Amino acid sequence: MVWRSVMISRPARLRREHYSLAIEQEETAFIPFEDIAVIVLNHREITLTHPLLSACAEYGIVLFSTGDNHQPNGVFLPYLQHTRTARMLRLQLDIAKPAAKQAWAAIIRSKITNQARCLTLAKRDGARRLESYVRRVRSGDPENCEASASAHYFPQLFGVSFHRNQERWINAALDYGYAVLRGTIARGLVAHGLLPSLGLFHASERNAFNLADDIIEPFRPIVDLHVVSQPLIEERELLPADKVALVALLNIDVTMPRGATSVLTAIEQCIESFVRFYEGAAVETLELPLLAGLRQHIREH
Repeated sequence: MVWRSVMISRPARLRREHYSLAIEQEETAFIPFEDIAVIVLNHREITLTHPLLSACAEYGIVLFSTGDNHQPNGVFLPYLQHTRTARMLRLQLDIAKPAAKQAWAAIIRSKITNQARCLTLAKRDGARRLESYVRRVRSGDPENCEASASAHYFPQLFGVSFHRNQERWINAALDYGYAVLRGTIARGLVAHGLLPSLGLFHASERNAFNLADDIIEPFRPIVDLHVVSQPLIEERELLPADKVALVALLNIDVTMPRGATSVLTAIEQCIESFVRFYEGAAVETLELPLLAGLRQHIREH
């Protein structure tokens, strides 16, 4: 099971050295490809070779580029490497609308449940109101409980003056963490033969990651909890250390139906359950994460 996330924040040359990523800086470091899930390129003076890109595709590694604002602005994913891609595409296209609505409701219940847990873990008020929204979610979420819950949740978590469209450190950190989760989920979808652009609820023709934007919802409060847990700081840009900590959220523990595991493994288990759902399994079999705090996962050897 892949488990490492690699962020490059200084000038470097990246190349393939047999079965490892070679990072050439003052010295050369080697990391086995089979251990890597995510690579983030976070400096303008990073060069990489075509054999390295080919290795990323071969090993199912998701590679992020960042823009002038140091936010992820691009993602390199394996190209339809799964042997059952055509079959899964037909299943995605043929999913019955009632089943898709039931799955969306399950996703939203899980998201709001995790938002309530985030408020509790952050010692904020308002969790009970969110729990009442969970009970109101019906197939397809026709009452838009998701939006009502978020309108209550973010001011409780970050203060009554907080809005998601403000240019603040908090929003920059949230956007960065969400982008890493989104790309990692897209990687998992491709690895399992699913087309990320075909969503259950999200359906924008301009969005190549509609299904990833569906599945990310219960995972978002992981980023929220990390951001609210940071010491109060003056407004500034994200520092390299901030980004390293956000990428490292892929390795914290969440609770899944099979037990506690890392976010990376939880994403794998979640997507596997969606594959079974597309193949005809009941919506109750979907495996969605439950927020457990910010404890780093201890990898078993």
